[in-house]
Amino acid sequence: MTKGHILIVDDEKRIRSALAGILKDEGHEVSVAEDGSQALEMIEKDTPDLIMLDIWMPGMDGIAALQKIREQWPDIAVVMISGHGNIETAVKTIKAGAYDFIEKPLSLEKTVLTVQHALEAQRLSTENRRLRHKDSNRYQIVGDSKAVKELERQIALAAPTNGWILITGENGTGKELVAREVHNRSRRFDKPFVGLNCAAIPEDLIESELFGHEKGSFTGATVKRKGRFELADQGTLFLDEVGDMSLKTQAKVLRALEEQSFQRIGGNKTISVDVRIIAASNKDLKKEMEKGNFREDLYYRLHVIPINIPSLRDRKEDVPLLVGHFLKVFSDELGKPLRTVTKEAMEDLLAYDWPGNVRELKNMVERLVIMVPGSHITRMDIPESLRKEHLQPSFRDAKKEFERRLITKAINACNGNISQAARRLKIERSLLHQKIKTLGLD
Repeated sequence: MTKGHILIVDDEKRIRSALAGILKDEGHEVSVAEDGSQALEMIEKDTPDLIMLDIWMPGMDGIAALQKIREQWPDIAVVMISGHGNIETAVKTIKAGAYDFIEKPLSLEKTVLTVQHALEAQRLSTENRRLRHKDSNRYQIVGDSKAVKELERQIALAAPTNGWILITGENGTGKELVAREVHNRSRRFDKPFVGLNCAAIPEDLIESELFGHEKGSFTGATVKRKGRFELADQGTLFLDEVGDMSLKTQAKVLRALEEQSFQRIGGNKTISVDVRIIAASNKDLKKEMEKGNFREDLYYRLHVIPINIPSLRDRKEDVPLLVGHFLKVFSDELGKPLRTVTKEAMEDLLAYDWPGNVRELKNMVERLVIMVPGSHITRMDIPESLRKEHLQPSFRDAKKEFERRLITKAINACNGNISQAARRLKIERSLLHQKIKTLGLD
């Protein structure tokens, strides 16, 4: 049960005392004020989590106090109380920003329940803001290169529209990051952003993931489930690695996209939605069309606004900024002191080609934040495979580098599926896992 600091504002001493007694018995901290003006002074000194605010009071009444509270402290939950309540008054206070409205004489059960719901809503709102702030730090486009400035220009132009977007780029360049940035700058920013990695869902389950299913529609469907299209209604649906969908699924997706409606698996009700589509692929979809692996009509339906993300090797001047950004992000998250990178270590990082792009750099920085004990990250802290450009390569080093590039290429070609990559390399899956760990590719 959520506990909190509650301010009771009422001109009747009897009501203040009764409410205070009830809420203290529930474990809450309670303060009281006689009118709106006194309440504002008290809020200034000690901000409560919830305000129980009477409407009819001498001097500044509850409506005027509510307006002041919403202007100065928009995050405080407010429950209005009145002995002269009617529907019109209740609607007015809710529109003015109150969480709820209860009438006198106060019901003990309803008062306790309303307070609990208001405090829980306030807690969730605070947590959501914290997570959004955390996401804004973690999920941001970092760089000052010409390539990044052009990318940001395209995002700024495309985001405010409802145009569908096809994002292309190598694995690890940040396609989902760009999709989130488009959504956050769009008119749908306060609506859902729902993603689906089409390469990660088995063929026999992807339709259920996209469109949902009714209870009993297939073995294992024990409950009704909404699909990603339905969850993204009014918002943005991000279809990552769209080139990995089968032709059968592509046909159904195309129909849903064109009609903005679909039926759940096992259902007969047509569900209409309003979603903006952002698709992404690390494959050349034009070549996939030529091979017969991707539908031409779906390609041109998605390819309204194309955005290509440059690889990290094509914007190496951004490496120091990215390293600094990730050092701060992971130091804050892990409670570690912020470290500096020596000139020699940064030279190694700038010389490396980063075949895994920003994702590889991010993983490397996280590992350094965790493993390096000192205040400086030196050249000897950088993984050996990243330092080889500045060392006389031995046969052992050359062998490691060949294995690293071969394995990275296989994993990328298999969209991160280790089992498929092992078969492609004709080695055991356990050996591939061991190699990935040894070569610092995890």
